[in-house]
Amino acid sequence: MAWTFFDRLLAHREVPKDRPAVDDGRGAWTYAELLDASGRIAATLLAGGGGSGLDGARVGLLVEPGRDWVAGLLGIWRAGGFAVPIALAHPEREIAYVLDDSDAVSALVSTALRPPLETPARERGLRVIDVAEALSAETPTAAADGQVDDADPALLIYTSGTTGTPKGVVLSHGNLRAQVESLEQAWGWTADDRILEVLPLHHVHGIVNVVLTSLWSGASCRLYPRFDAETVWRAFAGERPTLFMAVPTIYGRLVRAWEAASEADRVAYSAAARTLRLMVSGSAALPVPVLERWRELTGHTLLERYGMSEIGMALSNPLDGDRIPGSVGRPLPGVQLRIVDAEGLELGDGESGEVEVKGPAVFDGYWRRPDATRDAFRAGWFQTGDVAIREAGVYRLLGRSSVDILKTGGEKVSALEIEAVLRRHPAISECAVVGVADIDWGQRVAAAVEIEDGESLELDALRAWCKERLAVYKVPSRLAVVDALPRNALGKVQKPRLAPLFE
Repeated sequence: MAWTFFDRLLAHREVPKDRPAVDDGRGAWTYAELLDASGRIAATLLAGGGGSGLDGARVGLLVEPGRDWVAGLLGIWRAGGFAVPIALAHPEREIAYVLDDSDAVSALVSTALRPPLETPARERGLRVIDVAEALSAETPTAAADGQVDDADPALLIYTSGTTGTPKGVVLSHGNLRAQVESLEQAWGWTADDRILEVLPLHHVHGIVNVVLTSLWSGASCRLYPRFDAETVWRAFAGERPTLFMAVPTIYGRLVRAWEAASEADRVAYSAAARTLRLMVSGSAALPVPVLERWRELTGHTLLERYGMSEIGMALSNPLDGDRIPGSVGRPLPGVQLRIVDAEGLELGDGESGEVEVKGPAVFDGYWRRPDATRDAFRAGWFQTGDVAIREAGVYRLLGRSSVDILKTGGEKVSALEIEAVLRRHPAISECAVVGVADIDWGQRVAAAVEIEDGESLELDALRAWCKERLAVYKVPSRLAVVDALPRNALGKVQKPRLAPLFE
C-alpha cells in the first residue's frame, strides 16, 4: 500500500499537541485537528454514495488559501477523489473551461467565491459543496482511507497558458511523494520548520513546494489569503518563520516596500529577515539586481531553483555552499536531467540545448490529450522546451525554446540575457524581450518595458546604451513603453500577448 498524504498525517498525530500544522490567522490546527477536518470533508463528499470511494472523480477546489483549503485537498484524497485546484482570480468563462476540460463532478467552494461558479456549475449539473458546511458535519469518516495508491491521480494542475490554451497536468500520488521527498532532503526540512505561504494555490510552487512539503515534514505552515508586502515584512518578526518561498515579482515588491518604510521599520524588517534559515525564488527568472539588493537588505542569497508543473522541481542551487547568481544549480535528488540537441543527442559542458528530465517526480501525462503527451516525451525523457547550458556541472537557463530563444540575422539570441542587461538601465523597472517577425532579419529584437516614475525612454537612447553592453545583433530595434507587462498568477510575463504591441 502506498504511503499517501493522509497516511502521513496519521503518523504525525504523535507530534506535540502545541505544534500547529496549518494556521491562517483564525487559530492553528494541529495535525490531529487537520486530520479530523479532512475527514469531515471526505464524509460530505461521500454522502449519498453509499460510503464507497470517489474512484478518481474530479473535484474542483475553489477555496481561499488557509486551513479550509488544506483540509479540502486532503479530504478529496481521503475520499478517493482527483483534486482540481481552481485559480481564485478566474472569471466565470475560465472556470467553465476548467470544469469542462476536467469533466468535474463536484466542487468544494468558499461562500465568498461562489458567484462565478454558480452558473457554470448549474449548467453542468455539478454538485457544489460549501467548505464551511462540510467542516461542520456531525461525524468525520475514514471509510475511504487507503483506497488510493501511487499510480492513482492526485492533482490536475492547469499550466499557466503562457504559450497557448492551458493543459491539465496529471500528477499522481507517487509523483507528489517523489517531489516532496526530494525537496525535504535537498532543503533540509524538519518538523521544527515554519513557513509563510503567500503564493496562489493552483500551481505546484505553492501546493507542493510549500504546503505539501511542510505537511510531509511535520512542519508548520502559516497561510495568507493573498500577498501583501508590509504584512510579509511584519510576519518575518511576528510569526518567526524559518523558510520563505516566493516568485521574483514578490521579492521585487518586498524590496520596494522596504525602501518606502521608515528608518525604524527598515532596521526591524532586515533584522527579522536575517533570522530565517532559507529563502527560495522560482517560477520565473530572478533578475540579478533583485538578488543583489535582497542580499544587501537581508543577508540572504536567494536560493534559485528550476521546475515546472510537469516535473515538480528538477534543479536547485545548494542549501549549503555557493549559490551562483543567474544559475539554477544542479539536479535534485532522484532527478535525471540532460541537455540535448534537436536530434536528441546529449550535449556536454558549454553547449546549449533543450533540457530533458526523467524520474519518479515526472508527471504521467496531459489530461485527455494523448497526442500532446506523446509529443512531450522522447524515449522516456520529458522535453521541457527550456534551453539551458551546463558549465562545470551547474545549469543556467537561456529561456523557453519557443519564446525566449530568438533568431535574428542567423544568430541565436537569449531573450533572458538581454532582459538581464535592460534591467540595469536606470529608467527601466521591468522588461520583457520578444522576437518580432521580419522579412530581412527573420526576427527583430523587441523590448517592452515598464519605466520608473518620472523617467522617460526613447529607442535611440536605449540602443546607444545597450551597444556598450551587448553585441549589436542583441540590441533591441523595437521599443514599447507599457504601464504594466501582462502576467499570469505566478508573475510570469505572458509574452505572446506582447507581440501586437510591435505590429
